[in-house]
Amino acid sequence: MPKKGGRQAEMGKEMQVQCKRAKVEAACSLAVMNFESPDSLFGSLISPIKPEVFFREYWEQKPLLVQRNDPLLAAYYQSLFQLPDLKELCSQGLYYGRDINICRCVNGKKKVLNKEGKVNYMQLKKDFDQKKATIQFHQPQRFKEELWKIQEKLECYFGSLVGSNVYITPQGSQGLPPHYDDVEVFILQLEGEKHWRLYKPTVHLAREYNVESEDRIGKPTHEFVLKPGDLLYFPRGTIHQADTPPGISYSTHVTISTYQNNSWGDFLLDAIPGLVFDTAKEDVALRTSIPRQLLMQVDIADSTKKLSSILRMLADRLENTRELRSSDMKKDFIMNRLPPYLGCDSDPLTPGGKLPKLDSQIRLQFRDHAIITVEPDQENSDEVRREMVYVYHSLKNRRETHMMGTDDDDTSTEEGMSQQTHGLRFPLSYFDALKQIWSGSTVYVKELKLTSDEEKENLALSLWTECLIEVF
Repeated sequence: MPKKGGRQAEMGKEMQVQCKRAKVEAACSLAVMNFESPDSLFGSLISPIKPEVFFREYWEQKPLLVQRNDPLLAAYYQSLFQLPDLKELCSQGLYYGRDINICRCVNGKKKVLNKEGKVNYMQLKKDFDQKKATIQFHQPQRFKEELWKIQEKLECYFGSLVGSNVYITPQGSQGLPPHYDDVEVFILQLEGEKHWRLYKPTVHLAREYNVESEDRIGKPTHEFVLKPGDLLYFPRGTIHQADTPPGISYSTHVTISTYQNNSWGDFLLDAIPGLVFDTAKEDVALRTSIPRQLLMQVDIADSTKKLSSILRMLADRLENTRELRSSDMKKDFIMNRLPPYLGCDSDPLTPGGKLPKLDSQIRLQFRDHAIITVEPDQENSDEVRREMVYVYHSLKNRRETHMMGTDDDDTSTEEGMSQQTHGLRFPLSYFDALKQIWSGSTVYVKELKLTSDEEKENLALSLWTECLIEVF
């Protein structure tokens, strides 16, 4: 997944133009992509491969090549991003490094040809034509409605951030040396043709990006040419390189990537501290002191037996209670993901319909965009902090900053504010009532598991104000 970094792009596109383009793209997408649900979208993305076959035989295991001869699909893929789009986008204020990289593979190494400051389209085209440089465009979903629509659904499907990069490479050229990534990658060929070579991983399911030398990777395990409408998937760690063949004016493809830092190891690093903290409140074994001078010793082998017994005790506790809370990973995902794609006629920030009353029926909406966590009270700085229920959602997230991170020296800007979590805070006694609503079925406000009618109405009103429920 492309690294998060840099400031937000200056968005100058008029909403009217966006809507007009969205309608054209939607007319094309209806026939080839199924946006009815996250499941159906992913199914249509990898078609004709069935999702159950994909996850059983390919996911995290080996590459999948789907070569299609479908003019309708090829036309739809081309609509996602084209070389001429760059002229319009450059006029909106793109910057080298933040939005665009110019690079070329020279003698097995990546040579970056970026200029300073804003991107000038004529200069960009000159480097593309004369220097045979590859144009790498970061996070095009910030500008292209249909990619927003696809990636938002994929984030719901995977429960993980989904980023993208567009690569435009002139004929007879290669942008990047052989390398592997720390993400699961889906490649959609949009324009022209691209010659690919894949190699056996040196690090299975790698946790970082790395360039590999030609003399180390051996012969390709796969070699093929992608054409418009084709799809390629490969797991993180798969070594790969690609070039535009001579005779093909240029190639455009988009990489859609996910599952960065989303392993069991990452989840345990996130969740174990909470388990240890909760257990230490109840079990004196975790509150007894470590041996004298342990922190001063080079070799702590004598203490490993004690640590092992503590870890076994934690495992037993986890198996019996089945409580393992992930807080930071959940919040990072919900805070940085795309907002729902609702088209141009809907505003997810304005509550609609009638106010919820005690006799109202309510139902959760945007379930894929909201999470519940139990955490210490963030607004209480006392030594003893009681636990509260937090509801976080991504309805107010800004598509313009998706996967672009924050700028350390400008945290007070509107972009800095966009990186904050959005949501609500409730007493722990509201947890069961929230679980009722999160079950997905319709429920009467008066049937919520709370002690008073006032609490029931307040909960419903709070969720309605945040556009998280609909009222019948």
